[in-house]
Amino acid sequence: MMDLLLLLLLAAPAHAWLSLEDWGSGSVDGSIGEFGQCVCNVFLPDTSFPADRVEHMQTSSNQLSVIVKLHINKVSSLKVQLVILLGQLSNLTARVENLESGPDKYIKLDFELLRIELREFEALVTQLKTSLNSSSPAFESLYIEIRNMSLIVDQLESYDRSNLEVIRIEFAKLQRKLEKCQDDKDDHSNAQIGSCKHEGILRIGKPVVSQLNADLNGGFKFGGWGKDSKPLPGSENMYWYSGFTDTLVSKVTQYTDYYKLITRQAFKTHELYDYYKYDWRGTGNNYVVRENTLYYQYRSPFGMAKFNMTSVTVQNKAIPKASTRFSYHYSANQNLDFAADESSLWVTYATEESNGNLVIGKINEETFEVEEVWQTSEYKNSITNAFMICGVLYATRSVDTQTEEIFYTYDTNKKEESHVSIRFEKFQDFYVYLDYNPTDQRLYMYNNGYYVYYNVKFKAD
Repeated sequence: MMDLLLLLLLAAPAHAWLSLEDWGSGSVDGSIGEFGQCVCNVFLPDTSFPADRVEHMQTSSNQLSVIVKLHINKVSSLKVQLVILLGQLSNLTARVENLESGPDKYIKLDFELLRIELREFEALVTQLKTSLNSSSPAFESLYIEIRNMSLIVDQLESYDRSNLEVIRIEFAKLQRKLEKCQDDKDDHSNAQIGSCKHEGILRIGKPVVSQLNADLNGGFKFGGWGKDSKPLPGSENMYWYSGFTDTLVSKVTQYTDYYKLITRQAFKTHELYDYYKYDWRGTGNNYVVRENTLYYQYRSPFGMAKFNMTSVTVQNKAIPKASTRFSYHYSANQNLDFAADESSLWVTYATEESNGNLVIGKINEETFEVEEVWQTSEYKNSITNAFMICGVLYATRSVDTQTEEIFYTYDTNKKEESHVSIRFEKFQDFYVYLDYNPTDQRLYMYNNGYYVYYNVKFKAD
């Protein structure tokens, strides 16, 4: 023990020797050894080894080691995200450089999409910066680069607007040609729009994924989108969207056409709730728009509701015997499901008397009453969704994480039901909205926050 202290004293800096007198009642003396070396003797009153302090130091050291490893792992994870971000940013930089190279290289849609991506990059950089709790120059450099790119996009769009208008017209022509080619694809409908001269669905085409919802939020898993099933004159190209983080329905947004939808340029947003004036909110993901009117499930009192987006008025009405206990398999609160086909407006639900089996109701649009009902043999909770085409109900169920199946039909015209197997890809494993639109003969799906649609091919008459 004394030898250890002697070595420590010899290794200490000069000022440390001056504080030896602070050792309390201990004493120190020195002498010259027989070989001329300096010999110091230290005498301390307490010669016990501080084992408790050494143990505490070891415990603290172990804890610090664990904390350091956690931070290293976190930094490594963020480093991977940064590498991906930088790769995407490089790609975006190349696109901006391409736009700078000449006015013939760009169209208006490019600017809108670039702005959307730049906003997404800025949000991601902010998230990474917050996670790392850092104000590193690297992050500031990314912010500056994103801001500079935004300025370049603004400057390019203001340059030579007359030329841009010509390009926009040519792009519109090309877009129409592409849409015509899309219409000619094998999976598109072979029946005339509005006609029921066919023998039902033959198959469903591949999913066409437009993009993430207008809120740019993957957490908006509940909602729906599509077109007006019976548009008013002048609004044939109108689209609508309603999305939320839960099943509470509080607003609906309209877009004048598909281009405005994907570039998030809303025409009008209708709020169904005003703290001081009204509460018209609904629940579920089971709405449909017909003649600029939103049909949806009213929250309180429970029943069906119609929100006229032209007059901004609401009417609600109860459905006798409709139960709140039976929803679709994928989502809660889908007790009333509205659908529109070539000629009618429908609502499906379940009752206690039917023991939860699906009931089809036809709505009189003038009186807003259910004027006729049909009882099916399928339990509603086992169904993932349903829609109507030419008076025939089509019910779906999940096959696996990637496959959905139309497994059941009920023809209200013949009062006949049948079991079928028409499988289609569902893009992701979880969707809450599926409805048919007779104006373009497509199925519209809201799948895990994404806009998705399908072309429908019918059996020949």
